[in-house]
Amino acid sequence: MADENEIRNVVMEVLTDLTGSDEITKDPDVNLFETGLLDSMGTVQLLLELQNRLGIDAPVSEFDRTEWATPNKIIAKVASLQ
Repeated sequence: MADENEIRNVVMEVLTDLTGSDEITKDPDVNLFETGLLDSMGTVQLLLELQNRLGIDAPVSEFDRTEWATPNKIIAKVASLQ
């Protein structure tokens, strides 16, 4: 089970890799979907990578964009799935 710092580091690293942008580290409340930083394919890749690296179970079928819209929301959601 990962602690919040580890979760934050993994989420930020994965998002930076997927988006190719460092905007997420500057503004962890940026809406990833409204800004176009993350699309549906990126979402699937994000979920798979978080499952692999943190051992969470987050099925795409249960994905709610509003709960995963910003880096901070993703960190909170991943922490709740631990």
